[in-house]
Amino acid sequence: MAGVTLGPLSILDLATVGRDETIADSFAGSVALAQLAERTGYTRVWYAEHHNIRSIASSATAVLIAHVAAHTSTIRLGAGGVMLPNHSPLVVAEQFGTLATLHPGRIDLGLGRAPGTDQRTLQALRRHPAAAEHFPRDVVELRGLLSDRSPIPGVRAIPGEGTHVPLYILGSSLFGAQLAAVLGLPYGFASHFAPQALHDAVRVYRERFEPSEQLDRPYVIAGVNVIAADTEEEARRHLEITRRARVRSLFGRGDRRLSDEEVDAILRSPRALAVDEMMRYTAVGTPDAVVAYLDEFRRSCGADELITVHATATVPARLRSVELLAEAAGLEPGDRAEPIPGVGAPG
Repeated sequence: MAGVTLGPLSILDLATVGRDETIADSFAGSVALAQLAERTGYTRVWYAEHHNIRSIASSATAVLIAHVAAHTSTIRLGAGGVMLPNHSPLVVAEQFGTLATLHPGRIDLGLGRAPGTDQRTLQALRRHPAAAEHFPRDVVELRGLLSDRSPIPGVRAIPGEGTHVPLYILGSSLFGAQLAAVLGLPYGFASHFAPQALHDAVRVYRERFEPSEQLDRPYVIAGVNVIAADTEEEARRHLEITRRARVRSLFGRGDRRLSDEEVDAILRSPRALAVDEMMRYTAVGTPDAVVAYLDEFRRSCGADELITVHATATVPARLRSVELLAEAAGLEPGDRAEPIPGVGAPG
């Protein structure tokens, strides 16, 4: 689209499992998506840790990253993110140190404070609900384990030590913004599903940022949903399918799947407002319309980079949305393995 420069564009891939798709279909789609993103000039593809959600298959995030990395060559890959309260910092350092050793210069590590699941699943993960209270301490410990000198006497992350895997703080509140600012880390806001505090969080982060070895100036990544299609009608059809999937995710109970009639009733009720609020920041339509929306969104929130969630109903439609956006935004293929300016391990 002439006259519009969106800056770096990336992708958050939830390894979504469509209604008539298998998990194997989803993983094959994730490989195809990353390969397409690499060819068309996206900066990075991230995968998010979720558990016990029927429609999301990215729970074993590091394993999925390893699989996709083995089928790509240059694009940056990472976690968007690892839910650190579910893991020990040492294990995360070893996992991502392994990835960084196998795929040097291509691995990112985004960290979140939420469990990424419900309370019953949290118990199955053997994590205490209070683990989130130690998030700042755990981030500092993890950063130390990935540095040249371990913060724990007699304990080293092998692999991991000396890899300097770049860290990103992810969040949807002022807490994450403040922590990222104090630690001098890049900040990713989950505005693709939790939009309420976006502008306040970005303001606080920029105001309080303190430079670090990893980052010399603030860097904001904002999440936004994208449904790009060849026609407006097709894009709107995918939006409606996505809304219905969100209803099932939000209001379903246990293993019982909501019927179409139950979904219709919820969408006619005030409860539909919760779904539409989650999707407040969604670019829908033909490619030029999507690019125009993203340009305004980036300017309004002050993001340095947009990470797009292609919220379509099937793998083929998701790939088409990724392709159309790249073409309309004027992305150019190239070597994306080096961290973008100001973000990455110390020299």
